[in-house]
Amino acid sequence: MTDQTAVVAPVKTLPDAQTVTAVKHWTDRLFSFRVTRPASLRFRSGEFVMIGLLGDNGKPLLRAYSIASPNWDDELEFYSIKVPDGPLTSRLQHIVPGDQIILRPKPVGTLVHDALLPGKRLWFLATGTGLAPFASLMRDPETYEKYDQVIMMHTCREAAELDYGRQLVEGLKDDELIGEMVADKLLYYPTTTREQTPLMGRITDNLTSGKVFADLGLEPMDPAHDRAMVCGSLAFNHDVKAVLEGFGLREGANSEPLEYVVEKAFVGDGI
Repeated sequence: MTDQTAVVAPVKTLPDAQTVTAVKHWTDRLFSFRVTRPASLRFRSGEFVMIGLLGDNGKPLLRAYSIASPNWDDELEFYSIKVPDGPLTSRLQHIVPGDQIILRPKPVGTLVHDALLPGKRLWFLATGTGLAPFASLMRDPETYEKYDQVIMMHTCREAAELDYGRQLVEGLKDDELIGEMVADKLLYYPTTTREQTPLMGRITDNLTSGKVFADLGLEPMDPAHDRAMVCGSLAFNHDVKAVLEGFGLREGANSEPLEYVVEKAFVGDGI
């Protein structure tokens, strides 16, 4: 794991340019980075923006990236996979502090509190870099003001791929803004599917078998008070939707809040 930071003065030459301020490589497949935040940018925690670089043809090469930082942060944080032959990430993974990226300041997305009906428990369900929007929401005071309990289920193939989320969660208890709010409300359930770790299994299996409820001492999901947000690959989203609907939850949207929402713009392999 490497960590690069710098204090830099942005010199804008790209369209919608923002300057990279920090980069951390978590594994050979995962990295996070922070960039300057446009002064006019307002967003709801959980939303995404289009970011990218100029392609070889001189035109912007953009992809949807969830903002991993909360809406009160002075900078913007992103969490990304590295795809060797991916049109964007094959180049984006080499950015260093002082470099520029393109950031279109028009945030959108479905993983926002407004898209859910009021409830008591909120489930964040993510695989891989699908954790990013929840990294934002877990650091937002509104999350803990709205819910009595928040459960973060995150699944990766290997333990090292959980490090970004694990370090974030562990640091929340010492956070000056929300530390006291988080202490007795946030439950973290990280699992792996390949490497042997204390907690194993896919999110869908741990929900349908009831293992996560038994491990955390929780009652099974009930649409009367449980709400959920889902972010992962298309296949993961499809499978989790079926599980949630089996518990009686219905999919909502910004225009029609219900019991769960799915981020359809998340991009996995090939970015």
